[in-house]
Amino acid sequence: MKPTDKTKVKRASKRGFYDKETVYKILDNNFICQIAFVHKEYPVIIPTIYGRENDCIYIHGATVSRMLVELEKGFTISINVTQTDGIVMARSAFHHSLNYQSVTIFGKAELVTNEIERNNALKIISDQVIPDRWEEVRLPNEKELKATKIIKIPITEASAKIRKGPPVDDKPDYDLPIWAGVIPIKKMFEQPISDPDLKEGIPIPDSVNKLFKDLIELFRCIPCSTSYCF
Repeated sequence: MKPTDKTKVKRASKRGFYDKETVYKILDNNFICQIAFVHKEYPVIIPTIYGRENDCIYIHGATVSRMLVELEKGFTISINVTQTDGIVMARSAFHHSLNYQSVTIFGKAELVTNEIERNNALKIISDQVIPDRWEEVRLPNEKELKATKIIKIPITEASAKIRKGPPVDDKPDYDLPIWAGVIPIKKMFEQPISDPDLKEGIPIPDSVNKLFKDLIELFRCIPCSTSYCF
């Protein structure tokens, strides 16, 4: 994607990326976004889950949702997704920082009305959080679908910003007897807790077991007795 006046990274511009591969990788590794919009002439930011397919972001919510009612009007909005990878501890207070990966998108929201696309969008959002869970559950009925509004935002203006690596101190500070380095931050899944009203004999589903298995293999983490990290 070509950078625009809105998406061009101005502060620490060398950390900016505009290629789809980088932007989509960050989007696909997360599932919570922050959406900024204007409601009654004041700014609002609301977190929500999302799903990505091709060049679109999908979100959903109740038909009476203040956010979705505003978004379907077609105003330009901003979406941010941020993944925090580490606390960067420098020798000086000034140079403390974070390692992170973030994406900012600007676009005009569109109300999804086609029933095939609506159902597909709900599956995409579900799979973004836990892949294959859609195949294990009761699908939305007519009443639930009527109560649900689905919005898509084409990814036409977007940029990524990434900081990684050790702290960058002022040259004289490297001689100070102060510890400096990075404290990595990783997400954590704890052992699933079954619903107390779950009928006896129902096992943890494949989607949950596969989620843990894939994460352990991908990040080579060793699970403790109660949690899995990645």
